[in-house]
Amino acid sequence: MIFRLIHAGSAGSGALDEAARSYMGRLGRSVRVEELFVRSERLPDERPESVKRALAAEAERLLGAVGPRDRLVALSIGGSRWTSVQLAERYEAWLGSGARAVVFALGSAHGLAEEVEDAATERWSLGPLTLPHDLARVVLWEQLYRAATIARGEPYHK
Repeated sequence: MIFRLIHAGSAGSGALDEAARSYMGRLGRSVRVEELFVRSERLPDERPESVKRALAAEAERLLGAVGPRDRLVALSIGGSRWTSVQLAERYEAWLGSGARAVVFALGSAHGLAEEVEDAATERWSLGPLTLPHDLARVVLWEQLYRAATIARGEPYHK
């Protein structure tokens, strides 16, 4: 099983990037983990039609990174909010789903296009706050690592 984050943007650097990579390394002991960064669109202006066009272009790139046997999970503020124990249950379900990979889609500064959210099997909200993308990466990988330890009955969660 592969757990992959696809993100419209670029990899950060510094402490948050190090933290994300640390949790990826921990989770990577039990499942394969990957990150794929696709180019985000530059906006000529902030008009709604410009944002919509940019999100559509990003959606093509994001969805192009999702294979036919992959399970897409959109990271969306309107998604389901799971406790860590509920996420551990989702984690186990994903492992048993027969999917080649679970792909988490993180949008650019303007979010995700409707096409990505509509294509997703599930939507997951990391909470009602707007997070910087580098921090969202840390939260994603830490929570997946936590879910894996809960599923295995390890003490990290306590």
